[in-house]
Amino acid sequence: MTYSTVLFEPARLPGLDLPSRLVMAPLTRNRAEADGTPTPLMATYYAQRASAGLIIAEASTPNPAGQTYPNITAVHSPAHVAGWRRVTDAVREAGGRMFLQLQHGGRVGHPATSGLTPLAPSPVPLPETIHTPQGRLPSVVPREMTAEDIRTTVADFAKAARNAIDAGFEGVEVHSANGHLLHQFLARNTNLRTDGYGGSVAARIRFTAEVSEAVAAEIGAERTGLRVSPGNTVNGIAEGETDELYPALAERLGGLGLAYLHLVHADPDTAVFRNVRTAWPGVLIGNPILKEVSTQEVHRASGALLAAGADLIALGRPFLANPDLVTRLRTGAPLNAMREGSFMYVGGATGYTDYPALDAQPAGASSDSIVALDGDRVA
Repeated sequence: MTYSTVLFEPARLPGLDLPSRLVMAPLTRNRAEADGTPTPLMATYYAQRASAGLIIAEASTPNPAGQTYPNITAVHSPAHVAGWRRVTDAVREAGGRMFLQLQHGGRVGHPATSGLTPLAPSPVPLPETIHTPQGRLPSVVPREMTAEDIRTTVADFAKAARNAIDAGFEGVEVHSANGHLLHQFLARNTNLRTDGYGGSVAARIRFTAEVSEAVAAEIGAERTGLRVSPGNTVNGIAEGETDELYPALAERLGGLGLAYLHLVHADPDTAVFRNVRTAWPGVLIGNPILKEVSTQEVHRASGALLAAGADLIALGRPFLANPDLVTRLRTGAPLNAMREGSFMYVGGATGYTDYPALDAQPAGASSDSIVALDGDRVA
């Protein structure tokens, strides 16, 4: 049996059966209302991609201070819950199943967007400008979180997880990756604390662990996933002790029975991947590094991760441009090319819900490559 065949086999999370090992990874699309409420267009977008084994919906903020960019989804008000319920109903009607990613931006935020001073482990600003409703502005110095801020934020994650379940999601993914708040606690250059949340590896993993534990206590460990990005430098992150941080985090949380651990840009040839796989007793989702985004390359990279011990494969941009990605990969068909320009993050149907499926493909619209856009913006 080839790993290309394994991709399409049924799989299982602790509390959920999946029709395949192909997961739609969460990626920011900026199509929500200004207050974070999901729109009907988003329901169409996700329902189009319901053939994924699992959809992990884009980052959704657990409180107002966690907002990163304009038109990012949230899940801390009744309107947010109602908006997400329209999305999950549409996906379920189309035969799909969804988790929701919970993300607090930490220092990746701006008062021009949220109306609030960003919170972070330490008062270390983002070393670059940031996108706001007023255009790109200089980053601001975040306010260092107090012990009370930490307790409140942990509780907000738990409440947001409960809201997600009320909105019809099968579970949630705690986002501790890509330079956002939880990742900022992990990293030496953004976490200068001298209390129990900073300094040693054990102290720096504490906040991520406590958020994960609180969410699991609120909705069940089998409904709680965790996303990490070992060694990722996006948003000005310099972790330090990467090879120690993630096995330690996997060991601390390994006994909880979480739904999965999700590795961003997983490289099966690295020591950190091997050590995390050894330390993590549960389902491991690998997000492969693609040399190009083509049918052949997706199969190659996915096969390497499965052979190294990943259980599920998460794909982002291939799913964005190919609503029927599972069928294309199964049949060896070419992939749609992603729209050039800024359509990843501009509201509306163009570059969002207008990518054709194979049975509606206009002449000349297919390609075996996808153009990478806006590389400095990562969900």
